[in-house]
Amino acid sequence: MNSRLIKWIIYIVSLIILVIVAILVSLSTGETDIELKEIPGIIKSGEGIEYSILTAIRFPRIVLAFAIGGALSLTGAILQGIYRNPLVEPYTLGISGGAALGVAIVIVLGLHLTISSAVLPLAGFTGSMVTIFAVYFLSLKKGAININRMLLIGVMISFIASSGMMFLMSITSSENLHGIVFWMMGSLDEPNKLLIRTMFFSALGGLLIAYLFARPLNALRLGEEKARHLGINTNVTLRILFIVASLLTGFCVAVAGVIGFVGLVIPHIMRNITGSDYRILLGSSFLGGSFFLIISDIIARTIISPNELPIGVITGIVGGLVFIIVLARTGLKSKIS
Repeated sequence: MNSRLIKWIIYIVSLIILVIVAILVSLSTGETDIELKEIPGIIKSGEGIEYSILTAIRFPRIVLAFAIGGALSLTGAILQGIYRNPLVEPYTLGISGGAALGVAIVIVLGLHLTISSAVLPLAGFTGSMVTIFAVYFLSLKKGAININRMLLIGVMISFIASSGMMFLMSITSSENLHGIVFWMMGSLDEPNKLLIRTMFFSALGGLLIAYLFARPLNALRLGEEKARHLGINTNVTLRILFIVASLLTGFCVAVAGVIGFVGLVIPHIMRNITGSDYRILLGSSFLGGSFFLIISDIIARTIISPNELPIGVITGIVGGLVFIIVLARTGLKSKIS
């Protein structure tokens, strides 16, 4: 067996083990600690406070953390490959800004109170989709996508959305302001099972689609011109990958708010560990992001228990520190190669 394939198998198996360990720790840790050996009996009994804690709170959060962490990290790996820049992340294109602006408008107008709380994720997804379409169509030049143009437009739209957010926050009540800020910090406290299932299957679907483009992504590492010489239809590849990455990011932001650093830090760390070949990088980034977000959720739930920190605070602090340490040890290349 090829030595490289053996290494890849070891990497994936190790990451799967880490994710399983994180899941078990998350199930047993919280305001109410539950022994791991007691969990099968609690589930089998189907009743009691501990059963409700496991099935109504911890299981849904774990599934959501697994899906969102994996999706954000996968999206970061894809976008960093498209732009050949390790500093690009899922929120660079202004998707989070558009989603946040959509949610802020709903909160300021009070629609989540008069209609339904489900309006919030819908508004977030709608805002992200509007941003996606704006970035996509404004970046077209003679029918082809201009990557540098797309990146600049995304950054500008992000600034515009941020300005709109600040305007709404300056004219609204303190109660609405609290709701907007809390949503922007990110949270995995989502009771809607339909949203959780949608996020879970969307993340897995995105991973499968991304693997269909592992070879084109490897070719794009050489640049668009060389990728075309290798027989890659770069325009189609860039369009599909952009749509997949944008939809995944839109789902994540709509369901859990803005959770930063996952899509920036994890792909970069995985690239240093497993290499730049997208046949291993996509899967390792997905599993690494899932592990990171599950661990971050454990910290958010327990560090000031019985209160809970927004998970975006934890990912920002931990992710930022880890990224600085990685940069200090390995350095940062200006382009993916």
